[in-house]
Amino acid sequence: QVQLVESGGGLVQPGGSLRLSCAASGFTFSMYAMSWYRQAAGKARELVAAITGAGGSTSYADSVKGRFTISRDNAKNTVYLEMNSLKPEDTAVYYCNAVGTPQWGQGTQVTVSS
Repeated sequence: QVQLVESGGGLVQPGGSLRLSCAASGFTFSMYAMSWYRQAAGKARELVAAITGAGGSTSYADSVKGRFTISRDNAKNTVYLEMNSLKPEDTAVYYCNAVGTPQWGQGTQVTVSS
């Protein structure tokens, strides 16, 4: 079955960086576009970034454009989210998702605070 395991979250000061990872299994990883979502407390889950199966095309929410970079390693069945210049408003639980599938991982908490 589809499994997604996110990691790499933590507490970071404003302006800092984090790199999130999502290890996938149970499906043909390279055949699926992958996305990162986030959900802040009391708010709806929102799309942050997405990448095509081969990794040739990416897209970003306006709020993270120029600060976040999504990438993938199909040999390792892993998708990444490099987050730079973090802001307090980036605080949320971050989830990855194989586009078009209903499964979600447990998420990883990112807290940006001084």
